[in-house]
Amino acid sequence: MDSHINPDRARFAAFKDLPRDEPVQMLNLVRFRAQAAYEDGRAATGRQAYAAYSRESGPIFAALGGRILWSGRPQLMLIGPEAEAWDVAFVAAYPSGQAFIDMIRDPAYQKAALHRTAAVADSRLIRMAPNPAGDGFG
Repeated sequence: MDSHINPDRARFAAFKDLPRDEPVQMLNLVRFRAQAAYEDGRAATGRQAYAAYSRESGPIFAALGGRILWSGRPQLMLIGPEAEAWDVAFVAAYPSGQAFIDMIRDPAYQKAALHRTAAVADSRLIRMAPNPAGDGFG
């Protein structure tokens, strides 16, 4: 099974080609490593390393207008591959695609992201254009 932790250059380029001036919501599905994989060998669980990422990147995310719309702990894959079990799922909202790009390029964020890379065994990050709220599914 392939592991997906960070975007490759081609996917990030595709992200940058999408509209940058419209609101963006990012669906995050994350599975932690049992033990974080820090290059310097420091000891932490994946969950602890991800908490460090959240602590350090949170102020940058908020300063750019980001907010968490929803967060939860997945319990059962009712439809889909059972191997895709996730430890956390959340939707992060950004005022624009450019705000997300600015976050990724911020040197302090890049330093914090080292914790994410050490923490994550696998993940999915899906850019979404928000639809108007309503009663329908589509």
